[in-house]
Amino acid sequence: MGKKSYLAMRKAELANDFLSSDIEDFKIAAKKLANHAITLGGLGFGSLFLEWLASIAAIYLLVLDRTNWKTNMLTGLLIPYIFFSLPSIVFNIFRGDIGKWIAFVAVILRIFFPTRFPDWLELPASLVLLVVVAPGLFASTIRGSWIGVIISLVIAGYLLQEHIRASGGFRNAFTKANGVSNTIGIVLLFVYPVWALVIDFL
Repeated sequence: MGKKSYLAMRKAELANDFLSSDIEDFKIAAKKLANHAITLGGLGFGSLFLEWLASIAAIYLLVLDRTNWKTNMLTGLLIPYIFFSLPSIVFNIFRGDIGKWIAFVAVILRIFFPTRFPDWLELPASLVLLVVVAPGLFASTIRGSWIGVIISLVIAGYLLQEHIRASGGFRNAFTKANGVSNTIGIVLLFVYPVWALVIDFL
């Protein structure tokens, strides 16, 4: 009688152990599934959003350069930055016939009507021309790889240190009336490359 009850109790304990072990395994599998789904969906959305944010920040800095941000910084570096960080959908539009027509008109205006070609249009026209004529190595391979991300990061770092130097120090870069908007724009340039590097190493 005692042996039977011991075996029944032992069987119940084993069943509980197996059941709790299976539930634990199920919890771990569900957690992994949720994490992977969030990572794949979230990281993809995050990368796309940050690409747009970085490109808009770079365009914003180009506009500021033509209005009230008169420094000796090499803002032409924003053109390759935009080239490497531009979202694929916009890049492919400019890489196609639309970009070719824009580049064609810009070149014709620049060659035959230089006085009619406004100064503020020079950098945007250069960007479209760069996108159109870039070889496949740059447009497909380097642009979508960690090399393009590193180039974007170096450009952002250079522009930040130049802006701090032109503002007269780190404090002035964050406190001067027109310095704050420029600093925020430059700091936003870091967001996409840093995120892309983190994603690559995950």
